[in-house]
Amino acid sequence: MAIRTVRIMGDDVLRKKAREIDEVTPKIRTLIDDMFETMYDAMGVGLAAPQVGMLKRIVVINTDGTPYVLINPRIVEASGEQTGDEGCLSVPGKAGTVTRPDYVKAIACDIDMKEFTLEGTGLMARAICHEIDHLDGKLYVDMVEGDLHEVTYDDED
Repeated sequence: MAIRTVRIMGDDVLRKKAREIDEVTPKIRTLIDDMFETMYDAMGVGLAAPQVGMLKRIVVINTDGTPYVLINPRIVEASGEQTGDEGCLSVPGKAGTVTRPDYVKAIACDIDMKEFTLEGTGLMARAICHEIDHLDGKLYVDMVEGDLHEVTYDDED
């Protein structure tokens, strides 16, 4: 596994639509492993393949200690509303207020190309929406209510 370079806002690849995956090859498995390692190294909860320069419809998420791989994900149901601060590894040091659904149901394929359903509320719902947006060339900054602000970390945690 290797840590890959996270593409930063302004990189054209972040505004392109990712292509669907037909099969999981050894290269795709390596990409997925690298995406997890990159996400964990950056202390993120989600990462989409375009963020590491690969225009493939692959997302990795871990909001609660359970890692998920979503290949060719699509949202099939969403309800409710949550508004809160959102950040992105491709927009380092910044955050902004974004409104997202509070419940999301997505259908995706796992690493063995077996279809599964992933449901989430709160942070998981936010992460699913945020990462799938990346696959369509969208960034959370397009939806920010107000201005972006600097992220501050409390050293006493």
